[in-house]
Amino acid sequence: MAHQTISEDHHPTLRHQDREAIGAELQAVLVTLIDLSLLGKQAHWNVVGPNFRSLHLFLDELVDAWRLAGDEVAERAVALGYQPDGQVRTVAARTILTPLPEGQLLDQDVIAALTKILTDAIGDIRNRMDKLEDVDTVTADLLHSVVQGLEENLWMTRVQAG
Repeated sequence: MAHQTISEDHHPTLRHQDREAIGAELQAVLVTLIDLSLLGKQAHWNVVGPNFRSLHLFLDELVDAWRLAGDEVAERAVALGYQPDGQVRTVAARTILTPLPEGQLLDQDVIAALTKILTDAIGDIRNRMDKLEDVDTVTADLLHSVVQGLEENLWMTRVQAG
């Protein structure tokens, strides 16, 4: 599916080609955040072990935060005249994140998997953020906020490894 800007004058302070490039970066971040939320729910439903309850509740908090961040990223794209695509088939085709195994997941395996997934997401979003620093500081600031939240999530995940 092609993504197009609404019109040349939709956002008069940014050049058309800059808006397209920014939109493409935001689309990639949106895919990552949607996939994070889906992986978080998968782990939430299937985690077992001595730390089940705390991880089960923690995963719900993470999913809520990732969905909110995804909404902010998508709305920024729309504000620039870019139509984001958050459909499952798009996320499945474009995600950079490693899927979780099917079935029950031991609590410590969930922590290890989340650590890797978050590390990969942060690295990818940081690279995209760096590309936007000189093009659109507002979008770069939004991605700074997303990375800050994900890095806090990573810290809170890693400390549970014991």
